[in-house]
Amino acid sequence: MTEHRMDWQREARTGTAEAVFCSGKTDAQLRAILDEAHCGKHRLLMTRLSIEQHARLGSAAPEDYDPLSRTAILGEIVDRTPGVGIVAAGTSDLPVVTEAARTLEFHGYEASKLTDVGVAGLWRLTEQLEAITAHRVLIAVAGMEGALFSVLAGLISSPIIAVPAPQGYGVAAEGRVALDSALGSCAPGLLVVNIGNGFGAACAAIRIMRIASI
Repeated sequence: MTEHRMDWQREARTGTAEAVFCSGKTDAQLRAILDEAHCGKHRLLMTRLSIEQHARLGSAAPEDYDPLSRTAILGEIVDRTPGVGIVAAGTSDLPVVTEAARTLEFHGYEASKLTDVGVAGLWRLTEQLEAITAHRVLIAVAGMEGALFSVLAGLISSPIIAVPAPQGYGVAAEGRVALDSALGSCAPGLLVVNIGNGFGAACAAIRIMRIASI
């Protein structure tokens, strides 16, 4: 009996596919999951797969591996539907941004990225507003005080999914202040996922896009 039970029918039910959270799994467990995917000809998204884990998997590891986001994709990337934008306060947020982008691409959605538009230099955001408002759904990523979330939500009408980034130090360490800022935002309608959860934000965006296309 295997230690894992994969939900290969999840995408048909919910619109978002089964993904493997690799942190905490042994190399043997990951190999068994990959073997099952290969045998069944299933596409697979792997998240939080460290560089060391990927190297130890050897020939079993998917070739499509991104060390910045720690994601791997088994199978072909399908055609991409535009409409989702990812806005990041700083370049330190790129690991979270890239995890969200790779999750969207795996599911067939194009991810337009606009980075380093934090409100400490508000002009960097305002000069990108035309490009930002062109998207049907936005994922916003910010650490420190998370001010980007409320500013964006007060300027545009698209649904915004806030992802507090685990950047910062002192009172803002590990994204806690950014999470509190997102949850306590005075901008109505702001959606919030857990700290660093680019994968979850992308899945929420996919659900919104699927409903919007009906």
